[in-house]
Amino acid sequence: MVFITKKAVRMAALLVMVSLVTFALISASPIDPLQANAGQALGSMSQEQREKLESYWGVGEPPARRYVNWAKDVLQGDMGTSLLYRQPVTEVIGTKLFNSLFLLVISWIVSGILGVVLGIAAAVFRERWPDRLIRGYALLTASTPAFWLALLLLLVFSVWLKLFPVGLSVPIGVEAAQVTFADRLRHAFLPALTLSITGISSIALHTREKMIDCLESDYVLFARARGEGTWEVVRRHGLRNILIPAVTLQFASVSEIIGGSVVVEQVFSYPGLGQAAVTAGTGSDVPLLMGITMITALVVFAGNFLADIFYGLIDPRIRRGGAAIEE
Repeated sequence: MVFITKKAVRMAALLVMVSLVTFALISASPIDPLQANAGQALGSMSQEQREKLESYWGVGEPPARRYVNWAKDVLQGDMGTSLLYRQPVTEVIGTKLFNSLFLLVISWIVSGILGVVLGIAAAVFRERWPDRLIRGYALLTASTPAFWLALLLLLVFSVWLKLFPVGLSVPIGVEAAQVTFADRLRHAFLPALTLSITGISSIALHTREKMIDCLESDYVLFARARGEGTWEVVRRHGLRNILIPAVTLQFASVSEIIGGSVVVEQVFSYPGLGQAAVTAGTGSDVPLLMGITMITALVVFAGNFLADIFYGLIDPRIRRGGAAIEE
């Protein structure tokens, strides 16, 4: 209980810091909300109409007052109203969050499993052609921009081969009640594939190094002397030793996947939080941008929190050590 309380307090403090930094960056943005959203129509407006528009977008109001008002509303469970969508921020985020989570969970699971499997295979076949192939793939994808890879997959599989839709999360012209899981999966395949390909490299390379260290240890040499085969050594000794680093990287990759989804969702016109964040940023929709930032930060913090819990489940020594320290 003490562990959970400490983590909750730390998470709350980090959320406050994130909100302060985000609001400061938004306030320092050179984008003029009136020009960005009204454009040439400003010239034909009367002074009264212009003042109403300035009041709506919060132009001229001190940033400190705006932040305090926003924070008070958030503490009461109200994130405000989106200035662009003209809807409560919670409703906009709720719709976009479902699409993004569907995309992120698929890519997170696929990149984690493939990264660990490829890392183990590279370590077992060290300095042989499977290892060289896996390392080459990992280094190539690690240096490949996500937007370029997304455009390439879009061009090949959607434009040339016509196997997958060009964009969106559901088929055009189909009612929400008639959209099937297969339809959503088909639309999410290419964006999820892009995020998975770019997310495998770091997990595979790190797993390879940890497994090599394990295979060169004294207790593994003793196990081989007893007649244990390579895959038996990997199963009985290697997996246990790489599990905690793998869990660390897997949950840490949540932030990387969320960051990459901003670009990927733009390329595939996928209506998730990433695309909404770009729209809110370019349109100076402060309530929506603040809400998206807080939700994504909460998702990342929750991933780290779950990683700490899994540490104790995987290795009881960590849990006993934490209890001893608290005593």
